[in-house]
Amino acid sequence: MIYELRVYDAVPGKMPALLDRFRRHTMKLFERHNIRCVGFWTDDVGQSNRLTYICMYDSPDARQTAWDAFRADPDWKAAVAESEANGPLVVRVLSTLMRPTDFSALQ
Repeated sequence: MIYELRVYDAVPGKMPALLDRFRRHTMKLFERHNIRCVGFWTDDVGQSNRLTYICMYDSPDARQTAWDAFRADPDWKAAVAESEANGPLVVRVLSTLMRPTDFSALQ
């Protein structure tokens, strides 16, 4: 099992629209493409425009296959076009692939 830490820095003032896109579109598409999420967080202290989440995959290849299918999905392309009609929602996306240690509660 591998985990992916993803950090999105939203355009100032666009966090509500980004969260709405996750609620209305992204989560359904993640499920469709086998992108399993462990959890989502926004910052109480620090960056007020940051969304952080963790996904899990069976392997690096499974991750790549899932994201390739997600990005090519016409429903995703439509959701992006709709949600970004007035400009982009995200300034930057950081992604880190992580492998659990032998003493981690998540394996």
